[in-house]
Amino acid sequence: MPKVGMEAERRRSLIDATVDAIHERGYSDITMAQIAKRAGVSGGLVHHYFGSKDQLLAATMRHLLAELVREISEGLANAETPRQRISAIIAGNFAVDQFQPTVIAAWLAFYVQSRTTDSNRRLLRIYAARLASNLTHALLAFMPRHEARRIAEGTASMIDGVWIRQALSDTKTDRQAAIAMVEDYVETQIAAHAARTSNM
Repeated sequence: MPKVGMEAERRRSLIDATVDAIHERGYSDITMAQIAKRAGVSGGLVHHYFGSKDQLLAATMRHLLAELVREISEGLANAETPRQRISAIIAGNFAVDQFQPTVIAAWLAFYVQSRTTDSNRRLLRIYAARLASNLTHALLAFMPRHEARRIAEGTASMIDGVWIRQALSDTKTDRQAAIAMVEDYVETQIAAHAARTSNM
């Protein structure tokens, strides 16, 4: 009889192996057999759990998204003002366990595959919609909805852009610098809106 929790443990080890393999070799060059070997399980087992490499990538991204949501939720739980909520969302998107080379490489693969894989595209849309919605809600304390939505989209684009630039860079990740860059954009936009309003 298999031990209780063994399946979940094996799935997690396969997801971890997928993240490491993508970082080391790139998504296109890895096989299910290589991932299975890295995780210490049989090739048949990885096919049994996930079916295909695209499904394994989707499962990996669902796991990373769940971790991302957890990080952001923990930050939001401690936020007392709308501005603190914005900062919690930004900081959560650059959490220590997320903003690191292996995970960044997995996210980049996810973005590329989402163009041709429906399941990945749906996951990406859910992530993007949730990020924009959370930011918009917090920004409503400073401006009308149409402005809040515009700046939320700009903030989300900044976050995504920092991740993509880091994926293409050989430099060490610096989460504090990344957070400061996005925070500066938000602060500038809020101040600019306040200045336009006061001049009316």
